[in-house]
Amino acid sequence: MPADNTEHIVAAARQRAAATRRRATAALRRMDTTGAVITFETVAREARVPRSWLSNQPDLRAEIERLRARHRVPATRPVPDRQRASDASLLRRLQAATERSQQLEAENRELRHALALALGEQRTGELLSGRTRDTPNKKRSAVIGPC
Repeated sequence: MPADNTEHIVAAARQRAAATRRRATAALRRMDTTGAVITFETVAREARVPRSWLSNQPDLRAEIERLRARHRVPATRPVPDRQRASDASLLRRLQAATERSQQLEAENRELRHALALALGEQRTGELLSGRTRDTPNKKRSAVIGPC
């Protein structure tokens, strides 16, 4: 008759269950301390335990739901610090945009002035040559009425 080893098997199962619970509890504490998003998925991944196991543990389930409600994820996630622009950087970008806008405004003024001069010269030339826009190649008759 084989020896009864069930007591060793049961003890090993209890040790595995206790280790799993410790991992889940430690993961919850770490995530709460760091402000990480707490969901069943993230806790399961962090603790390396199945989501279904977390859901079946009433105390852990209640704690996850409590922390999840407290740490609700905003609609737009904040930009991480390493990606956030400094005040000095934003000020420099604003100054550069202002300078560019001023350059474009000055260029627009110059172009409008040049256009006005060109149109004025064209009109003067038309008047001196006797042509108008209505009659591009015909000289205007000085006599009014039928010829």
